[in-house]
Amino acid sequence: MSRFAIAAGHAATAEAGAVALRAGGSAVDAVVAAALAACAAEPLLAGLFGGGFLALREASGRARMLDCFVQTPRRRLPEHARDLREVEADFGGARQSFHIGAAAIATPGLVPGLAEAHARFGRMPWRELAGPAIEAAGKGLPFSAFQADVLQVIAPICRATPAARALFCPDGETLARAGETLANPALADALDALAHEGPRLFQEGEIAAALAETASAGGHLTAADLAAYRPLWREPLQAERGAARLLLNPEPSLGGTLVALALRLAPTDASAVDWARALALVARARAEALEAGGEAAVLALLGEAEVERLRALAVRAQSVRGTTHISAVDASGMAAALTLSNGEGCGLVVPGTGTMANNMLGEADLLPLGLDGWSPDTRLASMMAPTVMTWPDGSVAALGSGGSNRIRSAMAQAIARLADRGEALDRAVAAPRLHVEHAPPPGDPDAPAGPSIDFEDRFPESERADLLRAFPAARPWPQDSLFFGGVHAVRRNARGAVEAAADSRRDGAVLTA
Repeated sequence: MSRFAIAAGHAATAEAGAVALRAGGSAVDAVVAAALAACAAEPLLAGLFGGGFLALREASGRARMLDCFVQTPRRRLPEHARDLREVEADFGGARQSFHIGAAAIATPGLVPGLAEAHARFGRMPWRELAGPAIEAAGKGLPFSAFQADVLQVIAPICRATPAARALFCPDGETLARAGETLANPALADALDALAHEGPRLFQEGEIAAALAETASAGGHLTAADLAAYRPLWREPLQAERGAARLLLNPEPSLGGTLVALALRLAPTDASAVDWARALALVARARAEALEAGGEAAVLALLGEAEVERLRALAVRAQSVRGTTHISAVDASGMAAALTLSNGEGCGLVVPGTGTMANNMLGEADLLPLGLDGWSPDTRLASMMAPTVMTWPDGSVAALGSGGSNRIRSAMAQAIARLADRGEALDRAVAAPRLHVEHAPPPGDPDAPAGPSIDFEDRFPESERADLLRAFPAARPWPQDSLFFGGVHAVRRNARGAVEAAADSRRDGAVLTA
């Protein structure tokens, strides 16, 4: 019988966590090792200068959430002094503008967060945890087809500077292709320094100084911001679905709240059209919470207090893109779910680290009040929703997803399948999904907003027909897509047996032993 399990967004990421678990490490050791490896194996989604959230359920049953997401700097430069450049990403059927440059860099929290979690719940030394990541970065890994697809989308960012091109263009100009081996000796050196000198190097040492210097030419971030950053332990948001108890990402982030709301609105054993209606209400509630007086349509459904809470969360600066996820459970029953992000990267590589700094302050659609609409020295909110589920018999699951705004839809549908139907993890993760936004019809931005529905075209024929009858403009996707998120999950039952499932939509991998 397997005693531990890990699920992640890349085989090398999962293997790094499994190495720690095989050596007797805790679930926290596993996600720390895996997160460091993700910086080498998934460099377009994870980075040492990003942030994340860790949902943790101890073997004793105590649950907590670690917020190690990015923080806004304590100063804001005048507009004329900022290095902030607009680039356009090509998503195939749509194009989207992002802002990069030094002024897009927020105060990172990932390394301080991993250090905090390790200090409390780790068993293994940093040198051992960082070993697989150092090897992967130094020797290089074959670039996966998924990573190559992501690289094509954000190509303008990865070509923005000579240092960025050196990372992602083997010949200096041509983007890396699937199958090419990309080594990153500078990242290996930075990870080795972290392993031997400790995480304070990223807040007060040479690496912190290098990041502050990178941001000094037109950026808001300073060395004082890095030194002052602290991860925050929070009480999880609690909800229920059938017999399952859910421990979700709490305020100030929005992801857990929206997942809980979707699960409240969707009936037990919901069909495709049930999910479309529930997620349409969630999307509408989020959109109308941003509009003064626009909450009347959802007020009766949610209640005045909840509408006020949703509005307060919706107007906070948020960051959601470029995400990956790691879930692990160990032999003691400790379960951990870590969602992490580096945004798309700001185009600037921090010297000596082989790592692009984040661009969390450079995405206009993630700052509801505009690029200037953030308050100094404030933790950014997020759509990330790492989650722990528990059952009365002692079973525990840890899961999470990447996928921007689609995280709420992916997580709600996977959780419901586990809670309502008792499905195996792999079935719950592989099941077809849909997503709803509140938006004007395509091509007519002046038309009234309504539900904009996308769905994977694998629902049973009767459910598909009902969905299209209720929402004729719903768009079927003939193939599964990373658009619909990437849920990676582990579960340990009351007898101690474990299982794991990783989402093929985002190149997932699992290991159990």
